[in-house]
Amino acid sequence: MSGSDSQLVEIYTAPFSPMALLLIYTRRNRSSRLSTVVTHFILLGISNTDSLQTILFITFLAFYLCTLLGNLLILLAILVDPRLHTPMYFFLCNLSMLDISFSSISTPKFLANLWAKSRTISLGGCMSQVFFWNFLGSTECLLYTVMAYDRYVAICHPLRYLLIMNRRVCALLAAGTWITSSFHTTILTSLTFTLPYCGSNVVDYFFCDIFPVVKLACADTYIIETVTFTNTGMVPMICFLLILASYIRIIYSVLKMNSAEGRRKAASTCASHLAVTTVFFGPCALVYTQPQLSKVQVTPVQIFSKVVTPMLNPAIYTLRNKEMKAALRKLRGGQMPAR
Repeated sequence: MSGSDSQLVEIYTAPFSPMALLLIYTRRNRSSRLSTVVTHFILLGISNTDSLQTILFITFLAFYLCTLLGNLLILLAILVDPRLHTPMYFFLCNLSMLDISFSSISTPKFLANLWAKSRTISLGGCMSQVFFWNFLGSTECLLYTVMAYDRYVAICHPLRYLLIMNRRVCALLAAGTWITSSFHTTILTSLTFTLPYCGSNVVDYFFCDIFPVVKLACADTYIIETVTFTNTGMVPMICFLLILASYIRIIYSVLKMNSAEGRRKAASTCASHLAVTTVFFGPCALVYTQPQLSKVQVTPVQIFSKVVTPMLNPAIYTLRNKEMKAALRKLRGGQMPAR
């Protein structure tokens, strides 16, 4: 056995790490990568909607504009109102930036394709969609977990809340969600595009995601599909369990409160976060607990999760939030809040 073969055996027998997988794919596909001829992909879009392109264009454009307007208003209201410079609203700013970014990954390209009746996307554009789709999805999942921890500290340790959730801690928690997700997604995207693409370039979906793209590879995709499904399923599962643990502790603390007013305020504080978390994790649970779902069934779920949900989040956080509604009213009236 040669030295290189021995090294490859060591990689196969090493712990199942992303770096080992990347090395496996690099070695396995080194020769076939030279035959890669795909320079662009064709997005088939949403099935059975060829006669509805005008309606789809108007609908998606309306969703996109509402998402931008709603989240930009929340960002502006929080930035100009000093009373909203608290940990909860700091994380809400991060969520609004994520929602704006999320809706901007595929919607503008989808709208451009509908308008120009062209379905092509460059290889670089497809790689960008794969990376940012998974990066922002993972970041949002982790951010909901951080926000649940923030609510836990606020309700279970109210006297030490500002001490525990100080600016440094909030900044580290927020930065941690973005950095962790970028590392996680870089590995998955590298594994996906290390594969050779030398045959069909037709993506049977309305945007580039890992699973529709790897099906076009001219190589064995079992490992990458297994690792991707496991990773993209484990991240929401772990986050959901951590959020559940936080709320079990919150419920326990609320039930111990003697004041009905205290219980009402605690419930109101958590209502918005619970609502957006349910809207986010509901589609995830449906997709990953029902892997046999067809493309026709998965597409509406993905559209709701990644197009409709970013539009709903601003409404959810303002409908029951008196402070946010007051800040928006003052912003609309051109009045700057007193410092």
